[in-house]
Amino acid sequence: MLQTILPAAWRRRGGSGALFPTPGRMLLVVLAGLLAVSSTLDGAVRPTPLDYEMHTLDNGLRVILSEDHSTPIVHLQMVYHVGSKNERPGRTGFAHLFEHMMFKGSKNVLPDSHLTMISRVGGDGNAYTTEDATTYLQTVPSQYLPLVLWLEADRMATLRIDQRTFEAEREVVKEERRWRYEDAPFGLLSEILYDQAYTVHPYKHSVIGSMEDLEAASIEDVQEFYDTYYVPENATLVLVGDFDPVQALAHIKLYFGRVPKAKHPVPRDIPREPPSTAERRVTLTQTENWPLPAVIVAHHITYDGHPDAYPLHIATKVLSDGESSRIYRRLVYEDQLAVSAAGDGLLIEDPNLFYAVSIVQPGRTPAESEAALIEELDRLKTELITERELQQAKNQFARDYVFGRLTIEQKASHLVHAAVAHDDITTVDGEFDVFMDVTREDVQRVARTYFTEENRLVLTILPAPPPGRSFFRPGDDQ
Repeated sequence: MLQTILPAAWRRRGGSGALFPTPGRMLLVVLAGLLAVSSTLDGAVRPTPLDYEMHTLDNGLRVILSEDHSTPIVHLQMVYHVGSKNERPGRTGFAHLFEHMMFKGSKNVLPDSHLTMISRVGGDGNAYTTEDATTYLQTVPSQYLPLVLWLEADRMATLRIDQRTFEAEREVVKEERRWRYEDAPFGLLSEILYDQAYTVHPYKHSVIGSMEDLEAASIEDVQEFYDTYYVPENATLVLVGDFDPVQALAHIKLYFGRVPKAKHPVPRDIPREPPSTAERRVTLTQTENWPLPAVIVAHHITYDGHPDAYPLHIATKVLSDGESSRIYRRLVYEDQLAVSAAGDGLLIEDPNLFYAVSIVQPGRTPAESEAALIEELDRLKTELITERELQQAKNQFARDYVFGRLTIEQKASHLVHAAVAHDDITTVDGEFDVFMDVTREDVQRVARTYFTEENRLVLTILPAPPPGRSFFRPGDDQ
């Protein structure tokens, strides 16, 4: 599988985490694996609607409360609506760098003590950054809810920002970039793809940012970023677990209500990517950590929550979800053109990409992989997927949706995604039925809409040839 070849930076472009996987995520993997042995899903199985209430404090902080007394714990997610897409040119990597800075102390908390205080009461914490948001997570025994609320409010209002801490964390992020991207085989594939696929939208750069921009950052830049985006109006607080909502809201108002509003509105001037009007073909040579040629066929698609997003999810599963998918089966098993092949439809807050990638088998040419990838995408336009493929994709979605709401952390993630990414919390339950109503004709329609020649990027990345030899180009006979 491609997952065994490409690093995490490629498999999950939309995030950069400073800490560790949580038990909740590990549970989801185990449960999903157990259910995967079944080829059908009972039509009566559906997610239980989530009970929640929403509030907005006078300073603009949005609060979502959801009681769950199944276990005596509570999970908090604080989401700041700022990711790498909010960074200015020449200052990439700031959102992720700031994720690190948020653990370096505040007026009343010593550096690196935030997680220590949580672990000492039997809890755990985590954080991650995506293109669109930065999320901080804590799970604690329910009696310690006031502690995590106070910790989050203190660093929202009085984060410690000093030159020494900033320089130390910048070096940590630079080292993370080296081992996740620069030193790993194919580690820069995602960066190369997005740099070529976008012209003006900030999805063009990676979440981790460039080494040059990180080096050029200043303490003044960091302070400005904090003052602009780490404000109550730009944050959503979600609590799920064993608490009394009246008491919890009183604590939230006590700790967060004193945080002042921002002096200026949060900027939202994200440049729109112009539509593609002609196919683009790009061939590059990568000199380091690139053992085999790679071919990527990419198309711009829509955003998460758009009506077309749901049939695009189905198309992605049919084309590239696992070794039984069309792309893997065709290129790896049947035609033996690739050592691995996969793809994904990245549906996030702004329009993103569907890509299909082939790591070319030695002895085969990039041109063969390119032709096969395009044929599989075109087949989705000319032929309806089978009823079995449609049902299997819906079964997989329903399985993931049901089992993805078992823990309080997963419930919080669903709630905050609906509230922040969709700006419509009702989708936390409503989109399930939308997805299950997708037809084969819907899948063909979105394929015809987005998988067009004028909307296609064909990117070939070649390894550097050995000294004294020239390497074949796409279309050459080897």
